[in-house]
Amino acid sequence: MPLIAQAAMAYASGLFAGFAGRSEAWLALLAAAGAGGAVAVLRRDGRWGALAAVLAAGVLAARTSAVHEARCLDRLAHQRVWRMTLLVAAAPGAFAPAEASAPGCVVRASLSVRRGSARAGERVLAYGAATPTARRLVVRQARLVPGGGRARLPAARAAAGSRIDRVFRRDAPLVRALLIADTRALDPALRDRFAAAGIVHMLSISGLHVAIIAGAMELVFVALGLPRGAALGATGVATACYIAVIGAPAPAVRSGVMLGVAALSRVTQRPTSPWAALAIGAAAPLAAPRTVLDIGWQLSVVGMASLIASGALVRRWVVPRLEGWRANLASVALASTVASAVSAPLVAWSFGRVSLAAPLTNIVATPVIVLLQPALFLAALCSPVLPVARFLADGAHPLVMALDGIARAGASLPAASIAVAPTLRGAVLAGGASVALIVACVVPFPGRALVAALLSLTGAVWLPLLPARSGMAELHLIDVGQGDAVALRTPAGRWVVVDAGRAWRGGDAGRATVIPYLRRRGGGVALFVLTHPHADHAGGAASLMRALRPGMYWDGAYVGTSPPYRQSLAAARDAGVEWRRTHPGDSVSVDGVVLTVLAPDSTWMSSLDDPNEASVVLLARYGAVRFLLMGDAERGEESWLLAHAPDALRADVLKVGHHGSGTSSTAPFLDRVGARVALVSVGAGNAYGLPSPAVMRALARRGAVVLRTDRLGSVVVRTDGHRITITEEGDQWTLSGGRSPH
Repeated sequence: MPLIAQAAMAYASGLFAGFAGRSEAWLALLAAAGAGGAVAVLRRDGRWGALAAVLAAGVLAARTSAVHEARCLDRLAHQRVWRMTLLVAAAPGAFAPAEASAPGCVVRASLSVRRGSARAGERVLAYGAATPTARRLVVRQARLVPGGGRARLPAARAAAGSRIDRVFRRDAPLVRALLIADTRALDPALRDRFAAAGIVHMLSISGLHVAIIAGAMELVFVALGLPRGAALGATGVATACYIAVIGAPAPAVRSGVMLGVAALSRVTQRPTSPWAALAIGAAAPLAAPRTVLDIGWQLSVVGMASLIASGALVRRWVVPRLEGWRANLASVALASTVASAVSAPLVAWSFGRVSLAAPLTNIVATPVIVLLQPALFLAALCSPVLPVARFLADGAHPLVMALDGIARAGASLPAASIAVAPTLRGAVLAGGASVALIVACVVPFPGRALVAALLSLTGAVWLPLLPARSGMAELHLIDVGQGDAVALRTPAGRWVVVDAGRAWRGGDAGRATVIPYLRRRGGGVALFVLTHPHADHAGGAASLMRALRPGMYWDGAYVGTSPPYRQSLAAARDAGVEWRRTHPGDSVSVDGVVLTVLAPDSTWMSSLDDPNEASVVLLARYGAVRFLLMGDAERGEESWLLAHAPDALRADVLKVGHHGSGTSSTAPFLDRVGARVALVSVGAGNAYGLPSPAVMRALARRGAVVLRTDRLGSVVVRTDGHRITITEEGDQWTLSGGRSPH
C-alpha cells in the first residue's frame, strides 16, 4: 500500500481519536508518539515515525476544530440577534436548519420559528433565545426579519428540488434522493425494502452516482467533438458544479477528487495506484475535520476500498483460472460479495439490519442505476422546457420501476436480511473484521488476516446486548412515515410502546422500523398501548407482539376494527400477551415512570362513529416532567378532556394529536396544556397536507418548540425529572426557560 494511503489512514484515525474526547485524544497522541518512535528506532525505518506524526496531527486537528466550534458557539449564544442563512424554507411552526455567521465563525443552527418566513438560501436576522449544543446553535421562538441577499447554493438546491417535483411527479421522492441527495420525502416502506435487499446505499448520493454522471458527461463532450483533454477538463468543471449544487456531500466530493486524479493521470500518462487515488479522494473532505464522523463518508471510503481489494483478489484467483464471460461473472460476483461483507458493520450500525441478498441484488441493480442516473440527470437539465423534460422523465420511469422492483424482489427472498442490534463495542469488533478482510484480499498469504477477521466477528456476534441504564426517562418519537410510533424508555432500560406505525403490502413499520429501533438500544417491552385501531397506528402491532412479546397490551377497545388491529389481537393471544381494556384513571408505574389513562370514557365512546375521537390519551410523568400523548384525538375528545380532566392536561411535552391536523389542537386545549415541546409524527410529502400550517402557527405563538419527523427523523426527549434534553438529527441540546404561560 502506498505511503500516501497509509498517511491518510493515520490522519483519519487521529481525527477519530481527537473527536472521541479530550482524555482519549491526549492518550492517543502520547501512544502514537511513543509507538511510532520506538518502531522507527527498532526497525531503523523513519516511515513509522512519520506516520505517528501524521496521526498526532489528526488528533490535534480534531481538538483544534472542536475548541474553535465551542468558542464560536459560546460567542453566538450570548447574542440576541443572529445573522442566519436558511438552508430550507421556513415559516411559523418550522424547525429549520440554517447557518449562523459572525466574523471568523460559521456554525450550524436550527430555528424554531415563531414569526416571519423566508425562502431557502435567504439571509435573515433572527431574534429569539439561544441554546448551544455540542455542534450547533438552537434558536427558540425565533422572529425572522429579512437581512438582505440570498445564498446561491441552498437556493439552487431548493430550486432543483422544485423542478424535480414538477418534472417527475410521482417519481419525485426517489429522484430527489438519486439526484440531489434529498431523502426527506422517501416512503419508509421504500427505504425498508431497499435496506432489506441490500441496495439502500443507492438511495443517496454516493461515489457511484457521481462517477456515472461524470462518465455520461464525458461521452457527451467527446461526441460534441472536443479533444480528449478538453473533454476531460469540461467534465471536471461540470462535475464540480453538480457536486456544489447538491450541497457537496462528502461521498460526492471523494468521488469527484478521485475522478480528477484519474483524469490527470490519463492526461499526463502517469499510472497512479488506486490506493493513492482513494487516499487523496478520502482526505479531501477531511479539510472539514468533522467529516470523519459522517456515515456517508465512511461508507463511501469503505466501499471503494473493498472494490480495490476485490480487484486484487480477482487478479490473484480468478484471472489465472477462468476466461471470457465466466471470468467476468466471477469478478462481478466477487466484487459484490466483498463490498457487501466489508460494509456490513456500517450498514448494520446505521440501518439495524444486514442483508444477505446484497451480493445478488447489487449485481442486478448496478446496470439499472448506470442507465437510470444519466437519464434522470438529462431530464432534470431539460426542466426549463417542461414538455421535453416530462417526455424524458416518462422514458426513465420504467427504469425507476425496475430499480424498485429489484428491491421488492430482493426483500422478498427467504432470509433476505436479518435484524441486528449492534452495540458500540460490537460495531467496533465488526469493523475490525472488515479491515482484516480487506487485508486478506490484498496480501499474498491471507491466513493471519482471516483468523483475525473470524475472531473479531465471533466477538461481535456473541457480545451480550444489555440494556443501558441511564437513570433518565426518555420519549422516542420514532419516524415511521405517515403514522405513529412512540416509545417511552424507563430509567431501568425497559420500554412502553404506544402505537406501532402503519402496514403495507408485504411489510409493516413494526417489523421494518420499530423492532430494529428498540432492539438496537436493548431492553424488553413492559407494556404496549394501542391508541385506536386505524391502520397507521396498529399496522406494526402484530409484528411487535410476535417479536418482542410485551408484558401487557392496553387498548381502548373501540367497537370498530381494522385488519391490522384484528391481527394484533390474534398475535397477542398466540404470544401469551395479556390484553386489557383501558378506562380513565387506570395507572401503572414502570421503573418510576407513572402512566395514567385520561381517555376515552365508555359512555363517551358509545356515541362515536370515528375511532380518532376514541383515542387512548396517556399522561406519562417522571419527576416534575410530564408527557401528554394524544394519539389521533380531535376537537371532540379535547373538549371532553377539558370538561372532565382539565388539571391533568398540563404537560411539558405534547405529542400533537392527529399528526398536526386542523381537526385537533384547538386554542383552549393548547392554552390549557402549555407545552414547551410539541412533537408531530408525520410522513414527508404525505397526501393529506399534514401538518396543518395553522396548527404549526398556533403552537409557535404559544412558545412551543415544534419537532416534526418529516423534517428531523426520529426525535428523543430525555429528562432526569427536572431538565429536558432533546436529541434530533444526531445532536443534543437542553431546553432552557420556564413553562409556557397558560
